[in-house]
Amino acid sequence: MKRDAEEFDAFYSASAQRVLGHLAAMTGSRAEAEDAVAEAYARAWDRWASVRECDSPEAWVRRVAYRIAVSAWRKTVNRLRAHRREMAGQQVEPTSVDHVAVVSALRRISAEQRRVVVLHHLVGLSVTEIAAEIGSNVNTVKTRLARGRRALAAHLSDDAYETTGGGRQ
Repeated sequence: MKRDAEEFDAFYSASAQRVLGHLAAMTGSRAEAEDAVAEAYARAWDRWASVRECDSPEAWVRRVAYRIAVSAWRKTVNRLRAHRREMAGQQVEPTSVDHVAVVSALRRISAEQRRVVVLHHLVGLSVTEIAAEIGSNVNTVKTRLARGRRALAAHLSDDAYETTGGGRQ
């Protein structure tokens, strides 16, 4: 087995960059090529006893890598088609001004405050549940929640003032 591993390692070292270059050129994506080539070499190792007997083990790996890349591409295309079919005919509700204002205000408060406000008011967790989820104590959660609400209210009243035309002319 050690001899097989050394032989495979030598094969891999001599051919991997070349196969990766070929597949990246064929697919147009180095990242996709890297994934497919890694999978192809793993399959080659699993079948090394027969792959090494091929006329060109490198061609075997290149062919398998290409098939893996094409299969991934087909799965992606099919997933997109299915998503489009599912979304066809569905009407998407327009985003309300209130929604935009709340999201904008949430972005303006600290991450810790935003996290507890969202977990409490949008997810519906209790203060105790939030404390357990974030690994904090109940008093810290209560403090962040109170401060987050105050900060959010200040930003929302500023946003409301500006959107109703009360801002500077």
